[in-house]
Amino acid sequence: MALIFVIRSAAMYIADLHIHSRFSRATSRDCDLPHLDRQARCKGIGLVGTGDFTHPAWRAELRQQLAPAEEGVYVLREEYRLPEAPAGVSPRFAVTGEISSIYKQDGKTRRVHNLILLPSLEAAEALSARLEAVGNIRSDGRPILGLDSRRLLEMVLEICPEAELIPAHIWTPHFSMFGAFTGFSTVEECFGDLAPRIRAVETGLSSDPPMNWRVPALDGLTLVSNSDAHSPAKLGREANLLETERTYPALVRAIRTGEGFGGTIEFFPEEGKYHLDGHRSCGVCLTPEETLARGGLCPVCGKKLTVGVEHRVEELAARPAGFRPPEAKPFESLAPLPEVIAASTGFSPAGKKTAAVYETLLGALGPEFRILREASIADIAQAAGPLVAEGIRRLRRGQVELRAGFDGAYGAITLLSPREREALVKKTDHV
Repeated sequence: MALIFVIRSAAMYIADLHIHSRFSRATSRDCDLPHLDRQARCKGIGLVGTGDFTHPAWRAELRQQLAPAEEGVYVLREEYRLPEAPAGVSPRFAVTGEISSIYKQDGKTRRVHNLILLPSLEAAEALSARLEAVGNIRSDGRPILGLDSRRLLEMVLEICPEAELIPAHIWTPHFSMFGAFTGFSTVEECFGDLAPRIRAVETGLSSDPPMNWRVPALDGLTLVSNSDAHSPAKLGREANLLETERTYPALVRAIRTGEGFGGTIEFFPEEGKYHLDGHRSCGVCLTPEETLARGGLCPVCGKKLTVGVEHRVEELAARPAGFRPPEAKPFESLAPLPEVIAASTGFSPAGKKTAAVYETLLGALGPEFRILREASIADIAQAAGPLVAEGIRRLRRGQVELRAGFDGAYGAITLLSPREREALVKKTDHV
C-alpha cells in the first residue's frame, strides 16, 4: 500500500539547503532529482537545495525535470517521481551550489567553501557563465576556482543581487572560513568591505550552536545547518526549521533577518568527523588540552596533528562554555533514524534488519522527522518494539553516549548497551 505523508502546516517546514548531485566527486549515483525527492518525502523535508548549479549537465537535468512552483522554488515533475515515493505534499527545490575557492591572501594559501542560494535557474545560467570565465566548472559539481571569497561574493551580487552567499561548514579544518589550517579569524578578514553582506554562516556537522555562541565574530549572524549530503540517505542529518511561506524571498528574508527562522536540527557535534584533534592513520584522538600538551604533534608519528573544530572554537572563543545570547534561536540534537535504530538494537546501521524496522516505522507513523521529534513513545513501541522506543526516548532527552570523530573519521552514538537491551527485552517478555 502506498505511503501518504501530509505536511500539517504550510507555515512550518524543514529545509536542507546544502547538498550535492551525482556530478560532484565522492557522491552516490542516486544523487538525482527523483531519489532526492523520494528521500525528502520519507524524511519530511519540505525544501531541498539542488546543489551543484554550476555543473552544465546537472543544470540540464534541473531544467528538464523541475517545474516552477511558488516564487523562486521548483517541484519535481510528476512523470519523474519514483513509484515507491510516499504521496503527500511534494518537496520543493531551491537552486543552490557550493564553490571551493583556493587562493593566496596575506601570505597564506586559503581554502574556503561557500554556499550560494539563487532565486531561479536563469540566475544559475548567468552566474555559471561568469564563473566559467574564471575556471573549470565542468569537471566537478563543486568546482575549484582561484577566486578569493570577497571577489566571489562581489561577482555573485553583480550577476544576481537577490542571491545569498553563506560561508559553508565554517570550522572544517582544511576547507572553510575559520578552518584551523587555512582559515581566517573574522568574517571581515575573509570578505573585507563586503562582510556586511554576509548574514549567515553554516556551522557544519562538527559544531553546534552553543559552540558558535561563544565566538563574538559570529554575533548578529544567523546560524544555519545543512546536511552537505553526498547521498540521498544523508539528507536532513542537519537542517533548518522555517516558519515562512515556501518561497525563495521568504527563505532569504528569514536567513537575513532571523524573522521566521525557527532554529536548527543538529548532529551531535561529537559525531562530526572533525570534532576532536588527531591522526586517523595513527589511531590517535586527542582533546585540545592534550594536543597543546604535546606541542601539536602526534605521539605516534611525530607529525603535525589535524586540529579539530572544538580546538579551533576554543582559539576564537571569548565567552565561557554555556553562554547563550539573548537572541539565540532554538536547536534540537538528533541522529538519523537508521542510526538510532542501530544504536538501540545493536543492528548494523546499513543492514537489512535496520532497513526493515525503518520501513515499518515510516509505514505506521509517517516521515522520519515526525518519528524522531513528535510521535508518541507508545506508538513507536507498538510499531518497532521496546528497544527502538527506549532509544528514541533517550535521544529526545539527550541521554546519548558519544564517541567523538576526528581527522576525517565520523564519531558514533550509543543509546542502549548490550546489557540494557537484554534487560529491557526480558522485562517486556514478562509483562
